[in-house]
Amino acid sequence: MTPLLKTTALTVEYDQDKRILQARGAISMLVQPALNKINRRLAEEKPALVREGDIVASTWLPPIPSGPFKRLVLSEAKIAIGRFVPQTVSIEVTRECGCSCHHCLIKEGEGELEAEEIQKVVDEALDLGASIITFTEGDPLLRDDIFELIRYVDPERAVVNLFTPGLEMTPDKAKRLKEAGLYNLLIGVYSTDPTVHDGIRGVPGAHEKAIEAIKMALDAGLLVTISVHVKGDGVSGIFDLYDLATDLGVHELSIWEGMPRSPDEGLTQIERESILRFYRKVNATPGGPRVFANTYFEGEMLGCMAGRRWIHVGVDGGVRPCPYIGEVVGNVRDRPLKDIWKDIRRSGEFDAFRSDCPAQSLHLGP
Repeated sequence: MTPLLKTTALTVEYDQDKRILQARGAISMLVQPALNKINRRLAEEKPALVREGDIVASTWLPPIPSGPFKRLVLSEAKIAIGRFVPQTVSIEVTRECGCSCHHCLIKEGEGELEAEEIQKVVDEALDLGASIITFTEGDPLLRDDIFELIRYVDPERAVVNLFTPGLEMTPDKAKRLKEAGLYNLLIGVYSTDPTVHDGIRGVPGAHEKAIEAIKMALDAGLLVTISVHVKGDGVSGIFDLYDLATDLGVHELSIWEGMPRSPDEGLTQIERESILRFYRKVNATPGGPRVFANTYFEGEMLGCMAGRRWIHVGVDGGVRPCPYIGEVVGNVRDRPLKDIWKDIRRSGEFDAFRSDCPAQSLHLGP
């Protein structure tokens, strides 16, 4: 057993051969239920990657064992007694992007956080207990200082994910991302049909560039995830996307329920069940990439994470419970992140376990 965490009240050990996490100590009863959920996933589902010394159960979770995972376990102990922790903090770092996506909400605005402001947000997020920092919007690779921002995050406290459409990737940038300590690169691919993908991105050749970016990142030794948001009857496309992910050799296909703009775009219960069947079948089958689906992760395992385990910082510093809920609670330029988090928690809007996405109904209206 590998000691993962040891305090006077709690010891957590990891058996790498059996892939079992076990808690002991005075507060072990607070942590073990969360560890049991992870144990079941490790027993029933293939991991994204097994390396010498650790295992990446999902690219959305820190590797086991690691400093960030230890912090995740500690935060679960706090959550068990009602002290919710923003384990994931996503930060929009730029409005600049080579795409012209019709769903983009920030490109036409003005202003973005300076490097020092982002570093301050990172410091405050880590102090709150975050173990996953995600840099996103519009294309972080267009920030010259993105490598320094990644490097700024203490790897013993949090892993760093980064979203990009892939238009700006070069072999040198992929190498620098790896050297800076990036944990996982997420590249959005909306379809295996280049015409469909390019239409959404608003840029001819965007699909080809995304595929090339994936190959460059893999060649640099990065963890790579293909990310897709599905709406309406788009669920059938995930099967072809998984085949593409397999052919490319990425580590995970990440499926998110897209925000509908009309009732026709909303997922039906039958479509959600189709995603769940796909999730279970793929992850129970050896070989090929793992599948992440928020339909399962938030719908059945943890519940909606907005305002409970997740907080989002917009490009102008506005803070929301997650990227999909539009209401701004405060701004990091005016107030500390911890105070804004307290306001979110005190509101009572995110106290109850929810298997549905509150933003879905907000987008569809009454």
